[in-house]
Amino acid sequence: MDNRTDSLAETLGHRFARPELLSQSLTHSSVPRGNAGRHLSNQRLEFLGDRVLGLVVAQLLHQSFPEEDEGALALRYAALVRREALARVAVGIGLGRHIVMSQAEEEAGGRTNPSLLADACEAVIAALYLDGGLQTAADFIHLHWKPIMEEDPNPPQDPKTALQEWAQGNGLELPAYRETDRQGPPHAPVFSVEVSLEGLRAATATGSSKRAAEQAAAKAMLEQIEP
Repeated sequence: MDNRTDSLAETLGHRFARPELLSQSLTHSSVPRGNAGRHLSNQRLEFLGDRVLGLVVAQLLHQSFPEEDEGALALRYAALVRREALARVAVGIGLGRHIVMSQAEEEAGGRTNPSLLADACEAVIAALYLDGGLQTAADFIHLHWKPIMEEDPNPPQDPKTALQEWAQGNGLELPAYRETDRQGPPHAPVFSVEVSLEGLRAATATGSSKRAAEQAAAKAMLEQIEP
């Protein structure tokens, strides 16, 4: 391994028998084909890492909350496997500085792009799984996801669901979401979304995905209800 991967492997706590797996997990698809063939980017590892993360998190939740029903576990699961959690872990281990990407991607802020960081984190999980087996990947996931899981003793509720339930509980029509703007390059768009609900001021928010912008707008509207 080179210095870049050596440093990250130490952070991950695993000595790779196949260091090329870690190198591949850190290679973004923007790298020119001549330097690292498109088939050697981390996209296939992202696919696998997403499934490994899902399995380990599901098992962790099943063991940690034996009294909760499927619905509560599903809420916890969704919060733990979504992009925001992955990007948070990636930032925590300093993953951004290890990723190999094109100059254009770097100049566009790739090293701090939550989507790019989340994808790379999934790819690293896959590399750990392929090189060391499920337990090696699970050890990494437990170390970094259990603290997130334990932050709130109650199952999380996303803002869109909370706003919808508040509207239904008050006999109102469901909140209406409308995309008002989209800026930035195709690989890193920024969405603006407005939510409207009878009797309340419309709220607008931005996000790196339409879903994230909708959630942020719903949160802003909820703050009108419960300041």
